[in-house]
Amino acid sequence: MPIASMTGFSRGTGQHGPDSWSWEVKSVNARGLDIRCRLPAGMDSLEPAVRRRVADRFSRGAVNLTLQVTSATRRGRFEVNREALDQIKAVMGELHDELEVEPPRLDGLLTIRGVVDLVEEEDSIEEIEAREQAVLASLEEALDGLSAARDEEGTRIAAVLDSQLDEIASLVDAAVGCEEARPERLRERLAAMLSDVLDQTPALPEERLAQEVALLLIKADVREEIDRLSAHIASARGLLAEGGPSGRRLDFLCQEFNRESNTLCSKAAEVDLTRIGLDLKAVIEQFREQVQNVE
Repeated sequence: MPIASMTGFSRGTGQHGPDSWSWEVKSVNARGLDIRCRLPAGMDSLEPAVRRRVADRFSRGAVNLTLQVTSATRRGRFEVNREALDQIKAVMGELHDELEVEPPRLDGLLTIRGVVDLVEEEDSIEEIEAREQAVLASLEEALDGLSAARDEEGTRIAAVLDSQLDEIASLVDAAVGCEEARPERLRERLAAMLSDVLDQTPALPEERLAQEVALLLIKADVREEIDRLSAHIASARGLLAEGGPSGRRLDFLCQEFNRESNTLCSKAAEVDLTRIGLDLKAVIEQFREQVQNVE
């Protein structure tokens, strides 16, 4: 399974009876899984099912889902408001003698607001459930598209991360070959430093001198940092090969990469190793920025 990005966009459409709808689903980076639904009035009951389907597919990312529904004219029937009609007839009867007007005609009565209403037929429970299932089925289509988009972006990111790991490995190899990183070079440099010190100060006890030399060697030796960097490179390559939701573990490795490169720079006493350490820090930061997109 390749690694996946947290960034993607997809659509899904569907139709059932007089209703048609469209889903828009998009996701961006987030520390965890953040699901936000925008459903039209009357469809709020779908939100728990929508959330479950998203959580079953993705482990990280801010996922925004929007459902838009369009309804055609539904079947209906005309109903006469008998109470309103009787009230109008009573009033017209009272005014008939005073105004000496003709009795109201039927077509005139029917045009009065509230006398005749168009009542839409309500859907049965079975019809509502069938429509909701169709809406959720089209959501699955949209989530399939989102998953494919995230996988495609993840493939691109994986190629970039592989290239950056190659660059980090090349810089680590350069650090290994650096004169300052060699034990014999360290000893020569420390011997020269001690010779200068001993020429200017009284002789130190041999035991004390050995302790000081050992401490200086430990502080100046960068082989441990180089070994750890190599181990982190191998771990990162393993996570990329393993695939799946590995963004959190890769982010942790970035912190370890930074820790070792910082120590390498602090121990460096010569220009070449300092330059390598600074280049390492720059590439590791680029690597970290890409990792922020990984699920």
